[in-house]
Amino acid sequence: MKTLFALSFYLLFAFYGYSGILVIEGNYQGKNLFVQNPFAASGVGFCAYEVRVNGEVTTDEVNSTAFEIDFSNFQLKVGDKVVVTVKHKDDCTPKILNPEALNPKSTFKTGQIYVDNQQVLHFKTVGETGVLPFIIEQYRWNKWVRVGELQGIGTPDTNYYKFKVTPHSGENQFRLKQIDYTGRPKYSTTAKYTNAIEPLTFGPIKPAKVVNLSAESLYEIYDSYGNIVKRGFGKDIDVSALDKGIYYLSFDNKIDKFVKK
Repeated sequence: MKTLFALSFYLLFAFYGYSGILVIEGNYQGKNLFVQNPFAASGVGFCAYEVRVNGEVTTDEVNSTAFEIDFSNFQLKVGDKVVVTVKHKDDCTPKILNPEALNPKSTFKTGQIYVDNQQVLHFKTVGETGVLPFIIEQYRWNKWVRVGELQGIGTPDTNYYKFKVTPHSGENQFRLKQIDYTGRPKYSTTAKYTNAIEPLTFGPIKPAKVVNLSAESLYEIYDSYGNIVKRGFGKDIDVSALDKGIYYLSFDNKIDKFVKK
């Protein structure tokens, strides 16, 4: 999952006369950065010679083979945007030893989460410390299915969100999922919602071209080997391109079977 967070920091080398610039950016997570600082290739002095945090020159002692970029002098709050620039000689390159220290982490806590009468999912969070997407999942067909995504605000104060959902008949469950650079998902509490509509039906059992649902629904079609061959949202499902055989149709809150002629 680290590739999902490649934009949370980057290395930028730009040469101006006899110097290069190393840039790392992300969100302050309460940790400092550590830099490996080799000697210049010329053998005179160390590689890095100036460090700035959000444009301000630090007082860190950089004349050593390793040094710490101390954020405590900048009155940062957890979650604040941070841009660090390290100026260095052009015949060498310092190395950030722990760039993940500025990667956003999934630290949210769910406050209220519910679905209203207009079938809109509302939720509020506290404790976010970086901008990460919220993945909205719905429990359907004996599994959690991704039904949408919202970009997180990323600040630790109370944040409010809403997302239009498509409930199936009967009792529904919705939850949030967020994944940070560690690759471990973090989940919210579950919101339940009862939809009073009649359960959907489908036909014909042996279609040649189209499977008709009694109302629009999310759907998935699997072949007899368990491979998904079609998914979408709608009422009339074109199956004319499918080979003859047995298929399993997931729709509404059920799984049924049909035979393609």
